[in-house]
Amino acid sequence: MSETQEQLVTRQFGPRAADYLASAVHASGEDLQQLAALVAGARTARLLDLGCGAGHVAFAVAPAVAEVVAYDLSADMLAVVAESAKTRGLRNLVTQQGGVERLPFADASFDVVMSRFSAHHWRSFSAGLAEARRVLKPGGRAAFVDCVAPDQAVSDSFLQATELLRDTSHVRDYSVDEWQRALTEAGFRPGAMTRRRLRLDFATWVARMRTPPHFVEAIRALQQEMAADVTGHFAIEADGSFTIDTMTLEATPA
Repeated sequence: MSETQEQLVTRQFGPRAADYLASAVHASGEDLQQLAALVAGARTARLLDLGCGAGHVAFAVAPAVAEVVAYDLSADMLAVVAESAKTRGLRNLVTQQGGVERLPFADASFDVVMSRFSAHHWRSFSAGLAEARRVLKPGGRAAFVDCVAPDQAVSDSFLQATELLRDTSHVRDYSVDEWQRALTEAGFRPGAMTRRRLRLDFATWVARMRTPPHFVEAIRALQQEMAADVTGHFAIEADGSFTIDTMTLEATPA
């Protein structure tokens, strides 16, 4: 099978759009509340939800702003977002399809750019951030939420391996240093950062992505073979459930 990264992401996530809409991990959380709080009172703002997935950021911020553009590579995801927005009465939410590496928007066309649990799927992390900076107005604000790679190399390798086995469209979970460096190179000034820990129920985690049984077995085998410092960092439980690091990182144009 020969696919581009964009085709792979679309194939992986399109059929799972409804699962992601219903996912408790994606539909709630302190990070989502934090993003909504960042735009409280921004009544005239136009906001871009970059790599919106099932639309949870867009739904959370839409009541506070003038317009939200929910942008994603998957047409199936966007269909779910549009239908759910209609059900919720969010008339200021529109959807648009495309990749993050070349956004179909004019320079300085958004007051706020947000992205949550999307960047680890981007074909080009640097290009996606550069485009986010290009479409952000001077004086605008950005906020990025994602999984964070550990500083310890072996724990980093374990995380990337399990992510890839679970979802073959995975590219990389970046470290805090990698995020801050990439944002700076893209023309942002990294700001406040909030770090959190997120527990993932193993059965739900693999079921949501419909991970093939042989990959599920490989993940469990890895978990059982790793050294104590790795299993301790991820708090791996008897049933395979584990805990990862996440981050909310705010940024402004440099």
